[in-house]
Amino acid sequence: MSTTTSTTILPTRSPVLTRSGWGAWLAALVVLCACVPVLNLWVPVGSIFHLSDFAVGLVAKIMCYAICALAMDLIWGYTGILSLGHGLFFALGGYAMGMYLMRQIGLDGNYKSALPDFMVFLDWKELPWHWALSDSFLATLLLVVLVPGLVAFVFGYFAFRSRIKGVYFSIITQAMTFAAMLLFFRNETGFGGNNGFTDFKRILDVPLATPSMRMLLFVLTALTLLLFFLLGRWLVTSKFGRVLQAVRDAETRLMFSGYSPLGFKLTIWTLSAMMCGVAGALYVPQVGIINPSEMSPANSIEIAIWAAVGGRATLIGPIVGAFLVNGAKSWLTVTYPEFWLYVLGALFIVVTLYLPGGVVGLVHKLKRSRA
Repeated sequence: MSTTTSTTILPTRSPVLTRSGWGAWLAALVVLCACVPVLNLWVPVGSIFHLSDFAVGLVAKIMCYAICALAMDLIWGYTGILSLGHGLFFALGGYAMGMYLMRQIGLDGNYKSALPDFMVFLDWKELPWHWALSDSFLATLLLVVLVPGLVAFVFGYFAFRSRIKGVYFSIITQAMTFAAMLLFFRNETGFGGNNGFTDFKRILDVPLATPSMRMLLFVLTALTLLLFFLLGRWLVTSKFGRVLQAVRDAETRLMFSGYSPLGFKLTIWTLSAMMCGVAGALYVPQVGIINPSEMSPANSIEIAIWAAVGGRATLIGPIVGAFLVNGAKSWLTVTYPEFWLYVLGALFIVVTLYLPGGVVGLVHKLKRSRA
């Protein structure tokens, strides 16, 4: 009597990046960390290889936007949850960093006071309680991540627990963002009212308005974008990522299989908000201002447009979309400012109707047709 043993081969986890992908990532790392600063500092100003201060600031700002688009892709492209409130998390991270930068001004401000200038103007005598940790850089780094994460966790817990989904969830996130914007517009909240925070001088006692500091912030933003891309790639290629895609495609069937979607949705929602908070913190010292207009519903809608134009559920697509849309915006708002909103609306309609896979999806389709 013979016995036959069978071996079950479980599917192996796909690598985070292929060999060529790791090579491209390392090449980009070397270019951003070494070549760009060296070229910008040593190449003559008139050369085509020299990046002007405006170009450095513009590319760094778009990279901050790309982080937000990447965060949107994780929650919308891979989980199927359309958020129209990610501008709030971006602004919360920006305000946390802005509070620290305002405290750095100190006696160099217009009113020569330890209080921020707008508080002296409003005749405030002491700092509000929520400014208590604003003089510590380490505490600020924690708040940049924790404040958006906590707001997202509390909101997401009640929303997902109530099984709010689809267009209803999108409307609620937009209402949350609009309510926060109205709150921050009020002077008595201690966030600068409609003017917000501006006129930053230093960070860690180092002047912000120097070419070396601009380039350092540029490199930090690029590294953060690359690291978040790798984090997203690691997540979506894991079992956690497969469950997220199951939530997107067949949430009811997933529940019948014994999975509770609440924990998965809440985790990726909170992580996405934290990523936007980090993007906002990098954005503020480079742009030099943060005000409640960053929480406007239009800004959150633009984040969704970047992800849609580039290609959802691709990770690289939202980054491409952020650069394409904001590059076009930078050019059109200077040459034809009255047409930009029409172009943006038409772009979103065209992508929705004819290019559901976005630019990256179109490239893949053309490659398949050639093959």
